[in-house]
Amino acid sequence: MEIIYRKAKISDVEEIHQLVSYYAAKNLMLARSRSSLYEGIREFTVAEYNGRVIGAGSLHIIWSDLAEIRALAVRPAHIQKGIGRNLVNLFLKEARQLEIKRVFALTYQQEFFIRCGFKAIAKEELPHKVWKECVNCPLFPNCEENAVIINI
Repeated sequence: MEIIYRKAKISDVEEIHQLVSYYAAKNLMLARSRSSLYEGIREFTVAEYNGRVIGAGSLHIIWSDLAEIRALAVRPAHIQKGIGRNLVNLFLKEARQLEIKRVFALTYQQEFFIRCGFKAIAKEELPHKVWKECVNCPLFPNCEENAVIINI
């Protein structure tokens, strides 16, 4: 099985949207609008198999020393094959190249990130800049996502 990891293209937005929407409908991740995906497409990396997006996620820069992994998802048929971990490793490599010292995620899948080397922290430990988009979320301020972080 040859999986290609590459930066996302505009033509990937519909597949990324379907993937994220699948998990959002199950309350396993936050939904993303097509508009936000188009606006942030340059942040996304996808895993492609046989011409189809089977995994995706993004690395969003918050500040000079902080970035966030967002919208990380893998198609159900391809879970437990290392795709999510490979995407995380690509984001950490990208963060290192950009000289970003810390990467965090707000997630319902805390254990996955801990297995990838992150540590759990209280959301309140994150800088206020992190919350600028949270205030527009329908779950704010009663969000049940967990915060994880890694120093690189």
